[in-house]
This record gives sequence, C-alpha cells and structure tokens, in this order.
Amino acid sequence: MELRLTKCHGSGNDFALIDARDLQLDDASWGRIARTLCDRAGPVGSDGILLLTEGKDSADFGMRIINADGSEPETCLNGLRCAARAGFEALGIDAARVRLKTSDAQVAREASLAPGVYTVRETVAPVRTDPAAVGLRVAAPVIDAVIPGLPSDRAFTALAMPNPHLIAFVDRVDVDALVALGAWCEAGPDLLVDRANVSFVEVRGQDLFVQTFERGVGLTNACGTAMAASAHAAGLTGRLPFGQWLTVFNPGGRVRACAEGPAGGDAVTIAGNATFEWDGAIDIDPATGSAGALKIVRQREDEVAAWAAARA
Repeated sequence: MELRLTKCHGSGNDFALIDARDLQLDDASWGRIARTLCDRAGPVGSDGILLLTEGKDSADFGMRIINADGSEPETCLNGLRCAARAGFEALGIDAARVRLKTSDAQVAREASLAPGVYTVRETVAPVRTDPAAVGLRVAAPVIDAVIPGLPSDRAFTALAMPNPHLIAFVDRVDVDALVALGAWCEAGPDLLVDRANVSFVEVRGQDLFVQTFERGVGLTNACGTAMAASAHAAGLTGRLPFGQWLTVFNPGGRVRACAEGPAGGDAVTIAGNATFEWDGAIDIDPATGSAGALKIVRQREDEVAAWAAARA
C-alpha cells in the first residue's frame, strides 16, 4: 500500500506523520510500519510515527504515536503539536480537543514562537504523582527523593503525564549516566510497571534545560512530556514558582511552558513549534514492514530555515 506522510518535528523530536483517518490497519501492522519508517538507516528515519485519527465523543480528532520500537505510549507532546496542526488544516479550525490513548488534551494555534515558526499551544491535566499512575512499585509518591531499587543515588521526582517520568535535577547533565540509567529502565525491571522516561534537568536562572532518555526511543533531541514534567517538578520541589512562564531548552530547541500547580488543577501548558519539513509517499507492506523507495513531493524549505534561525 502507498502511505502518504509528512516529515515533521517538535523541538527537534522528529516524526513521520500519517493521516490515518481512513486507514484500517491493526496494531501489529502499525508497529511494523513504525519500525521501518523510524529506522535511521532506512528511507525516512524518525523517533516515532504519528497517526491522525478520527474524533470521538467530544474530541475533534485523535492522535496515536508509535515509537521506534513499535510500542505505543500514552502521549507525546512534541508529536501532539504536529498532529494538532494536521488536524487544524484538515478540519479548517484553530483549536481542538484531541483524543489520546488514555486521556485527552486541549490544543490551539498560538502566536509564533519565532518568525515563520508555526506554533501550537497544548494543555494537559492533571499531572499525577501517585505511584500507581506512574507505574512505580513503591509505597508512596516520590518527590525529590532517592528511589529504592533504582541504580542511582540521585534524588528523583516521579510523575505521570500520563506517561511515566523520572525527573532528576542536576548541576550539569551527564549524558553517559543518563543513557546508562535510561537503558536500565528500558530493560523492564520489576521496579517499573512499564519502563519509564528518564530526564536530567538543569535549572538555568528562571529557565530549564532538559535532556531525556525516552522510553521506546532512547536518547532524544527533545521529549515534550519530559519538558512539561520538568516544569511541574520544578514547582513541586520549590526550585521555580508555579504559574510562571519559563523557557525549557533541550538539545533540539526550546519551548515555553507554564506549570499551574495545585491551584490550577495541576495543569501544564506548553507552546512550541510544529514544523513540517517535507511531504512524501512510500510503498510499504503492512504484513512485513518492507518498504520501497521514498518519493518526496513537496519540500518546505521556508519552515526548515525559520526553525534553524530560531535555534541560532
């Protein structure tokens, strides 16, 4: 079958976006497709694939994300911005409620983060700390504390966005240590119900720098839910005040974030780019994942240049 796709990214977290509203494929097929399209040595290469799906109940449309390993996480905020843009353009709207795997989110077109950068605002709530929601087999919530059984003596804050996050504030990100701990979590230890995303976070004045080892992906340029979780964790631990807009930097770029805290229903809002790089088509066999050559039908050089200027 021929799949039409758009290569896109949110803060450098890149995806192959597919309008799947009229496609009837089972989960195993999408998993095979994701592994093929995400392969960095293959025709596309990405952190995951995004599926724009039909709305249901009060949702205007839906989004699914399939990671590079074929797994399906609860959500992805960098991907959500890109899927939201596709939904806006398909339906001729500029705000929506989006159905996710286990929750929903509010999205809206936002003033440009930088000249020429298409920007989307997204709000998720509530952020949860109870161990059952996080999928952490401990007796009580973990807020800025060592986690028994985790092979690290760093203090972590454990949050559900609703996907699971372990956030450690550090003086300087040690990438080797982050990868080692992320790989340990990726191996599915008994401590974690379904693995976890691990982030090391630097407080830089009134802003944050976040680097993440993402569940099902590995070390990423950016992880939107990790940036949101880090903003919330900074408030929970008293490092930065709730209700304040801040810039969250990452290796792939930056977003604006505001964690409301308990007074605001534990909501977090992020505003960031949804950059479309090119549109193309590829023949792929859902039964095997084998793919033919990629055909690029439209390059979006202006958007790529605008994001490059924003990062400079």
